[in-house]
Amino acid sequence: MSKKEILQNGVNQVFYEEEWYPPISEALKNLTAAQACWKPDGMATNTIWENVNHLLIFKERLLSRLLQGDTFVVPQNNDDTFVQGGPNEEEAWQETVSRTFHVHDALQSSLTSLQEAQLDQQCPSLPVWQQYLNILLHDAYHTGQIVQLRKLQGSWPARRSHL
Repeated sequence: MSKKEILQNGVNQVFYEEEWYPPISEALKNLTAAQACWKPDGMATNTIWENVNHLLIFKERLLSRLLQGDTFVVPQNNDDTFVQGGPNEEEAWQETVSRTFHVHDALQSSLTSLQEAQLDQQCPSLPVWQQYLNILLHDAYHTGQIVQLRKLQGSWPARRSHL
């Protein structure tokens, strides 16, 4: 299997196809803005909405690098990537979810159009393949947090079968 095929498989699994863990598309399925803003009382944790926006920043940065060079304006620090709207902002939440699907699909499309040799190009300091891999691992990590928050709030099924 080539690097490109491995990455394409990972892109599908982390976002759409459930294998060892739920993909982010399932983790976000049927969530309301109120659920996306929820956080356990007294816990130092980010909300689902904050996690999704955090993931979006890094995906949008990679997409910008691939399509336009390094023109993406990155927030001052990591904490500034964890932003959200309010529990009554359903339209804004649905727009965030839509944006998440859009940027993921654009990254998937971009990967499809890359030649194997382009995956080894530095962009700007890491090879393209490594940046895709970092995005996949980052998504899997935060998807686990999203699922855990849904379990704590009771919006994740007690039993579910994906096989």
